[in-house]
Amino acid sequence: MARDAAQARDIAVRIAKEEGIALAVKSKSMASEEISFNDALQGEGVEVVESDLGEYIIQLAGEPPSHIIAPAVHKTRGDISRLFERKLGEPPTDSIPQLVATARKHLRAKFLSAGMGVSGANFLVADTGSIVLVTNEGNGRMGAVLPRVHLAVAGIEKVIPRMADLPAFLRLLPRSASGQTISSYVSILTGTKRGGDPEGPERLHILLLDCGRSAIIEGKYREVLKCIRCGACLNACPVYTSVGGHAYGWVYSGPIGAVLTPLLIGLPEAVPLPGASTLCGACAEVCPVKIPLPDFLLELRADARDQGLKTAGEIAGMKGYAAIMKRAGLLEALERFVGVLSQFFSKGNPISGLPYPFAGWTERRDFPAAAKQPFRKLWKIRRGVRE
Repeated sequence: MARDAAQARDIAVRIAKEEGIALAVKSKSMASEEISFNDALQGEGVEVVESDLGEYIIQLAGEPPSHIIAPAVHKTRGDISRLFERKLGEPPTDSIPQLVATARKHLRAKFLSAGMGVSGANFLVADTGSIVLVTNEGNGRMGAVLPRVHLAVAGIEKVIPRMADLPAFLRLLPRSASGQTISSYVSILTGTKRGGDPEGPERLHILLLDCGRSAIIEGKYREVLKCIRCGACLNACPVYTSVGGHAYGWVYSGPIGAVLTPLLIGLPEAVPLPGASTLCGACAEVCPVKIPLPDFLLELRADARDQGLKTAGEIAGMKGYAAIMKRAGLLEALERFVGVLSQFFSKGNPISGLPYPFAGWTERRDFPAAAKQPFRKLWKIRRGVRE
């Protein structure tokens, strides 16, 4: 077990060296992203190729994942076609099946020549020592059984006590992640290749990550480790759907990232994230394991103030905001003023750039055009209320 990311990287590099690995194929693993796995091995001369289609795309693009489940969700087919043309020398195409076939062609040789397959683990079953992979692509299974060595990287919270507990999680995960009754592939891998087995690894390594998780278990945020990485909270979050995953600045994005990132890398390093929420509660409603994410976001905001991480301007701004929100007439007057002002300057179009100190809001995405009428006015009209 690795106590932190540095030790995890050292262990992974040592395994690759001891096993004589020159090429590793890797299936999607958020835990490996957390420890910068690819950079560590490639820095020691080991080629690491992402074999999940979305991860393969963003690896070619030199980008981190934008979504827990769909890492390349921010890419259009045109973006991918141009990327494959530039990086792989393939002719441009608008056909999704052709793009998939292109990736398959380039990856197939990697599977057959790789010395090590690297995977995450959706679950680790304690009583049988099994690794459970839940995927919609065959790459996870191929990477685990074709190479001579299999390395699984997972956080300690992925361990479940018994195989009898697994069916409950297999019902929750696909439904919440992609709306499926069951994913296309559910692989339960136990041990190495045995006599008579036609395939399977000769060597198996399981790299367990602590990386701050033990401290979380002992504290008031321990329920956040119940997360099964389904991505449902991201899909429901109005902030995430507006700004995308890269705006969150680290591996985990969306509501779960806004809670988990400060706990794993430290609140001083991620203090803006708990504030980047409307607290609408949509994430808590869709969470299949009932993590109280809005409560945790509020608690982290309080922690930030207690630790002196909020500036005097921020504190004053929030007090002003609270004063306005308590006075309906003042709020409506301010909404009308801002609406008229924004219509005058933006002409009803999205705003591509804002001046300091608001420039960060438009750094990655255009700021949406302001509505001609504020929501409270529209709500009254909808309900037939006369002013």
